[in-house]
Amino acid sequence: MKSSTRKMVITALGLAIGLMLPFLTGQIPTLGSMMLPMHLPVLIVGFICGWPYGLMLGAVLPILRSLVFAMPPMYPTAIAMAFELGVYGCISGLLYKVFPKKPLYTYLTLISSMLGGRVIWGAASYALYAVAGNAFTWQIFLAGAFINAIPGIILQIVLVPLLVMALKKNRYLQ
Repeated sequence: MKSSTRKMVITALGLAIGLMLPFLTGQIPTLGSMMLPMHLPVLIVGFICGWPYGLMLGAVLPILRSLVFAMPPMYPTAIAMAFELGVYGCISGLLYKVFPKKPLYTYLTLISSMLGGRVIWGAASYALYAVAGNAFTWQIFLAGAFINAIPGIILQIVLVPLLVMALKKNRYLQ
């Protein structure tokens, strides 16, 4: 299969997984927002397919999920998440391409992606809340980006590198 076709198929699979995965945690709304289920396929597609595919998936996934399932709410949540997840996919794809393919750099790529995405989420949320005439405080940022997301952050730090290393070992990744 041609490389670009393979990447499109993997990205489409990531979109399908990203649309459906929140149903596993969505039965308990508090748990769903803490586990960050849409983040996983975006990060993995960034690693596997590269930054353009990761960026595209991340930007489209929350908007499409909001349109199809009305969750997350479009404004401001899905729009801010589109920026956040787009950055996840972009940074994970860019850094994985330039860094040596060693476990330490896989973790560095993942953590850089997660931090970059959260900063962009905060900036987008700040702007979206301001347009609506609401305050987006430092406390809201810390709670949304880090404190309430601890279970999802742990899941990403454990699961994503394991998947990337398994894919690399089985030669699905260079």
